[in-house]
Amino acid sequence: MTERLLTARDLRVSFHTRDGDNQAVRGVSFHIDAGETVGIVGESGSGKSVTAKAIMSLIQPPGEVIGGEIEFRGENLTGLSERKWRKIRGNQIAMVFQDPMTSLNPVKKIGEQMTEVIRRHRGLSRDAATEEAIRLLREVGIPEPERRIRQYPHEFSGGMRQRVMIAMALSCQPELLIADEPTTALDVTIQAQILELFKRLKDNPDTAVILITHDLGVVAQVCTRVIVMYGGMIMEEAPVEDIFYRPQHPYTIGLLRSVPKRGGGTRERLVPIEGTPPDLLDPPPGCPFITRCPHAMDKCKELPPMFHIGPGHRSLCWLAEKDHPTVADVKAEGEDADV
Repeated sequence: MTERLLTARDLRVSFHTRDGDNQAVRGVSFHIDAGETVGIVGESGSGKSVTAKAIMSLIQPPGEVIGGEIEFRGENLTGLSERKWRKIRGNQIAMVFQDPMTSLNPVKKIGEQMTEVIRRHRGLSRDAATEEAIRLLREVGIPEPERRIRQYPHEFSGGMRQRVMIAMALSCQPELLIADEPTTALDVTIQAQILELFKRLKDNPDTAVILITHDLGVVAQVCTRVIVMYGGMIMEEAPVEDIFYRPQHPYTIGLLRSVPKRGGGTRERLVPIEGTPPDLLDPPPGCPFITRCPHAMDKCKELPPMFHIGPGHRSLCWLAEKDHPTVADVKAEGEDADV
């Protein structure tokens, strides 16, 4: 039986501004099982990174978690003291941020930073921590780790710094690793190396991964399940095969149509999603995608429930309501949207 690792229930995060509350995350609920790799996708501003920071209790003023709860192995993490969180962060839940230069100390050697983390969380001696740091650097593809461990962050390329951050996150053997856009701004070769790391993690039953990205190609290669976010809410959640071949939400279909198709040798015009994301200072009362959806109807002014489509597949759309006359049309469009 699959072991439930993390559960988010009705998570709500707002940022208090002079113009009002920016409702960045609005009633998000999902779960992560031990050992699985789950992708969270969506446009910029959809709430992906804010959700991850809320899991890690890293929301700072003017941001605030205003509702919901997060459980990790049955323990409610909401409202824990910072002292208790220091025992959880890095040790049980670790995070790799998008820009490694903001996470690495520029005046400390890589080895110092890695061994400090390893010794604090795992209680190893200095020599044992150094050996472990070298092993981890070698595992993430850093050449000559014995030499590199004595260098400073500025002596590493962007891709190598990102691999160092992944090595540091894995150094304490966390049960859950959150990676926020780990391949953004990296060249194609380095992206491929980072993806190979996550493919290996996918096969590791001891580590679950949340991969936050806007790159559906990355999701297709690495993830087993996908959560699609828009306007601070979950639009659709499904196994990766269903997202690509049987998408149910018009927003998911729009995302797939805006991605270049691979192979075939034909040139096709990409189909953008017309319009702009909702203003989260004053979000629409119904479906957040209503102003951009080609299938919008009066009923969409009311927020739909999450409809169960199939095993592990749900959609926040009235089109998924049983016997709705346009469901077949949307399915047909989705089948043509593979990448």
